[in-house]
Amino acid sequence: MGIASYPECCSQGPIFAQRELVFKKSLHGYGLGSRRKNTHFHLEAIRRLQVRSEASSTCLPSYNDFKETHFLKLLHRSCKAGKYDEGLYFLESMVNLGYKADLILSTKLIKGLSNSRSIDKAVKVLHILEKHGEPHTFAYNALINGLYKVSRIDGAREVLNSMRSTGFSPDVVTYNIMIGSLCNRGKLDSALKMLDQLREGPCSPSVITYTILIEATIQRGISEAMKLLEDMSSRGLQPDMYTYNTMIRGMCAEGLMNDAFRLVKSLQSVGCMPDVISYNILLRALLNKGKWEDGEKLLLEMFSTNCEPNVVTFSIIISTLCRDRQIEEAFNLLKVMIDEGLTPDTYTYDPLISCLCKEGRLDLAIVLLDYMISNGCFPDIVNYNTVLSALCKKGNANEALEVLGKLSESGCSPDVSTYNTMISALWNIEGEARALSLVSEMIQRGIDPDEITYNSLISCLCRDGKVDSAMESIEVLAKMVKVGCQPNETTYVLVVESIGFSGWPAKAIELANRLHERNAITRHSLRRLNKTFLSSKNNSRM
Repeated sequence: MGIASYPECCSQGPIFAQRELVFKKSLHGYGLGSRRKNTHFHLEAIRRLQVRSEASSTCLPSYNDFKETHFLKLLHRSCKAGKYDEGLYFLESMVNLGYKADLILSTKLIKGLSNSRSIDKAVKVLHILEKHGEPHTFAYNALINGLYKVSRIDGAREVLNSMRSTGFSPDVVTYNIMIGSLCNRGKLDSALKMLDQLREGPCSPSVITYTILIEATIQRGISEAMKLLEDMSSRGLQPDMYTYNTMIRGMCAEGLMNDAFRLVKSLQSVGCMPDVISYNILLRALLNKGKWEDGEKLLLEMFSTNCEPNVVTFSIIISTLCRDRQIEEAFNLLKVMIDEGLTPDTYTYDPLISCLCKEGRLDLAIVLLDYMISNGCFPDIVNYNTVLSALCKKGNANEALEVLGKLSESGCSPDVSTYNTMISALWNIEGEARALSLVSEMIQRGIDPDEITYNSLISCLCRDGKVDSAMESIEVLAKMVKVGCQPNETTYVLVVESIGFSGWPAKAIELANRLHERNAITRHSLRRLNKTFLSSKNNSRM
């Protein structure tokens, strides 16, 4: 049965549909027909000057006769097209001819190269700007931000020092970048000290400064975040909806739903209106607690304020319906969403695929993957891993291999979870050699095995129950430690079991006791292992 025909056979569910509270539409009669792909092609032509040589008819590209305006146009086009390496080439060409480096375009290059992780080239652009142009604070800020994003803290400090040496003082944006970096690295106390420096310094903290800190502080508890919000207001700074939504999210995370609703109701008095993000945060919190009726009331309130639902709104409800195994209503809502002109994304489809897999409807889950692709929504690795896991659990390893083979075709690369799922399944069906070949493929792709990979290998060796397998499991453990992958309790228990089931119950019990003495396994695991192998030991004596 195809995806287009699936919803027509679904029974109408009681929630949202019968009450006609969902987006003021009936959930009947909408098909998931194919949507036309909108493919845009951006063609860009760069005019080349060709110098004719009297001695030869060969035409050689040259930029020596270019005027400054020509270079600026080329550089602008390169930045606009995201061709930052090409842009760097044009920048170098123009300064080599004695032209001045443009501040705005150089800053765009710095940002583009930083975002594409070509941070050393971004540093090079700033050096060119310092030598052949007039740098500015925002150019330095762009590079400092890029360096912090790739955790090059010392490099960011060097740029900051260079900035000061050229006569530019850090502004509030500079401080916001540094405060954000400290918060991301878990150094909240240092970030708060920097806020104190800002309060006393020449530039004052902004709404963004406080919002960054509130977002980080809220993880410690809502009370500290509230103090920052009050301090922010006392300084005449008006929080924006991003700030308020951060507070609403924090309150919901701590289960303070009443406080969150009170804050939303008070927004109008301070000149703000809750947006779709505010309502989505509240809706998710309510539905996570199973409060469907309150969720419906919230949606009606949302409509009354002319706040339109977005993809996230629909995705939240679809996800909750799938969690509650109401797959028919989830598909009906998907049809309404499409009819409303909204395009589902991978987060919308993921709970649907997961729910279908849990219910054993693997054929329909695969059809849904194909439907996504045909409508321009390429599944992510989470979607594929869900299907692969279900196929492997059902023993369909060959079909799982077919899906794995299609990953590269769809532009989605497998991750460590993909291989972990496949290794165990292949070992059971096709044997050790095929599973280990998959491990080799994984490493060749540059994907490092994790503790789950090693545990899967040891578990498979344990099930073989051979003496060689016991020795191999110890070798796997040694390899795991050597590459810096920390064994966990499951790892140690599996090694003990591999030794015990290979015919050495006494050695297994001895190892289990030593591991417990070192707190590597719990007392519960020790008791279970002793119970398993003491009986084996006694049986071997009889």
